[in-house]
Amino acid sequence: MFEAVLRAVWEHDTIILHRHRRPDGDALGSQIGLKHLLMENFPDKKVYMVGDEAGYLSFMEDSVMDTIPDSAYEGALAMVLDCGAKALVSDDRYTLAARTIRIDHHIFCGRFCDLEVIDSDYESCCGLIAQFAVECGWKLNRLAAQSLYTGMVTDSGRFRYDATTPRTLRLAATLLEQGFDMNHLFRQLYSESYEEKKRKAQFLLKAQFTPHGVAYMYTPMEEWQAMGITPFTASRGMVNVLGDMKGVDIWVNFTETGEGILCELRSAEQNIQPIAVKYGGGGHAKACGATVPDYDTVTAMLHDLDEMVGENR
Repeated sequence: MFEAVLRAVWEHDTIILHRHRRPDGDALGSQIGLKHLLMENFPDKKVYMVGDEAGYLSFMEDSVMDTIPDSAYEGALAMVLDCGAKALVSDDRYTLAARTIRIDHHIFCGRFCDLEVIDSDYESCCGLIAQFAVECGWKLNRLAAQSLYTGMVTDSGRFRYDATTPRTLRLAATLLEQGFDMNHLFRQLYSESYEEKKRKAQFLLKAQFTPHGVAYMYTPMEEWQAMGITPFTASRGMVNVLGDMKGVDIWVNFTETGEGILCELRSAEQNIQPIAVKYGGGGHAKACGATVPDYDTVTAMLHDLDEMVGENR
C-alpha cells in the first residue's frame, strides 16, 4: 500500500507536511509523528510542518508550525495528512509542490492529490502512518511514537470506538515500546479545571430532543463569546457532553460563527456521514461535521437525522 509513497519520499529532498484546519490530536499527531519519523530515517532531508496553530493541543512537543516562503515548494513533496476534503486543508500552498500525496482515513469524497493512500478501516491517520513505519522497517524514536499514539488514542475515543481493531492495539503496543510516559500524556489530554467541568454542565443543560430522540444543542455566537471560549471549544469540544446518554443514538452540536453554523454530528450506531455530505461536510460514519449558512438549514438537517432514527427503530 505504501510502496509509491516511499519512492516519492526517497525522490524529494524537501518534504512539507500539511493537515486539516483546526487540528485535533490525530491531525497534529500525524504531522509531528511523520516529521520525526522522516528526520530519524532521512536525516539529510528538509522536513517542514505548516498550518494554523495547535490551539488546545499546544502542549504537544514540537507543535509550533514552520514559517516557510512559497519558494520552499519548488521541487518539494507536499503530504496532506488526516484531511478528507480539499477545502479543509490548512495552507493551500500544497498545490505549489512538485508532487502531492494524501494519507487519510476518512471516507473517500474526492481526489485532490497526485497520489492518495486512503483507508477508512483505520481508526486514525496516525494508525496508518504507524503501519507505514512498520512496513518500511523505519526506526521509531520517542517523540514520533508519542505523537502517533496521541492521534490513535484521541480518534479512537481511548480505544472505545468500533474502528478499534486488534491491529490498532498491536500498533499502539509498538509505539508504547519507545518508552514515553503514557500517564503524563493522558493527564495533559484529559485533565480539566473546575471551570471547564462547570462549562460542560452548562452545555448539557442546553440539550434539546427531536421527536425520535436526536439530542442537540444550539449556541449563538454571542453566547460562546461571553463565555470567553473559541468556537472550536464550543463546537467540537462540547459535542460529546451529549454522548453516552441512554435512548440517544445520534447527537449534534450547532455553533454560530461569523462564517456559518458549525455542525458536529455523532452517532453510536448509525452511519450519519451521508447526511453530513448532503450539507457540504464529511468525515467518518459515526463522527462527522459540516458548516451550514443559516438556522433553516440546521432545522432541515435535524429533520433528516430525526427521520433516520425513526426509520431504524
